[in-house]
Amino acid sequence: MEISKERSRIPVISIVGGKSNSGKTTLLEKLIREAKHRGWRVATLKHDVHGFEMDQPGKDTWRHAQAGADIVAISSPHRIAILENVAEDQPLEEVLARIQGVDVIFTEGYKHGSKPKIEVFRSAVHDELFSKLEELIAIASDISFDNGIPCFGLDDAQGLCDLIEEKYKVSKGVKINQ
Repeated sequence: MEISKERSRIPVISIVGGKSNSGKTTLLEKLIREAKHRGWRVATLKHDVHGFEMDQPGKDTWRHAQAGADIVAISSPHRIAILENVAEDQPLEEVLARIQGVDVIFTEGYKHGSKPKIEVFRSAVHDELFSKLEELIAIASDISFDNGIPCFGLDDAQGLCDLIEEKYKVSKGVKINQ
C-alpha cells in the first residue's frame, strides 16, 4: 500500500527529558518554528499519561461525545480535529499510522518509546542523562557532553534541524502517492 510506504519514510523524532520542567516543550516549539521556516510540514504527537480534554463543555462536539459518540470530528475551512474514545493507551505505532502528508513527526512524552531521541538536559534539573546513548541522535543542553553524541545548545533549533535534515534527508513538500 502506497500510504504505508510513505508513512514509513517520515522520520519520527522523540523529544525527551528525564524529568518534568526540563524544557522539552520549549525546545519543541523552537524546532517547529525552525522546521516551518524551512518549509517542512510538521506533525507533533504529545503523549499525556494523565488524560486530557479538548472539548469545551456545552459546545456541540462536547454534547455529541456526552451523548455517546465514539468518534467526534469537527471540520472547518482551516482545521480538522477528530476525537476518538479508546479503551486503553494506544501503542505509538498505532497513533503514528494515522499521521500522513508531513515531512517530520516530533513526539513529546514517549521517553520509553523506540524512536530516535533528542534529549533535553538542563544542569539545574538533571543529574545524568535519562536515555541510553544508542537511542540518542542529539542532546540539547546548557552543558557539554563528551560521549560521542552531537550536543547542541538549548536554543539551537537551527543546528538540530540541520542534523535532522542531513540524517533523515528531510526536505520540504513530501507528497503522498508520488
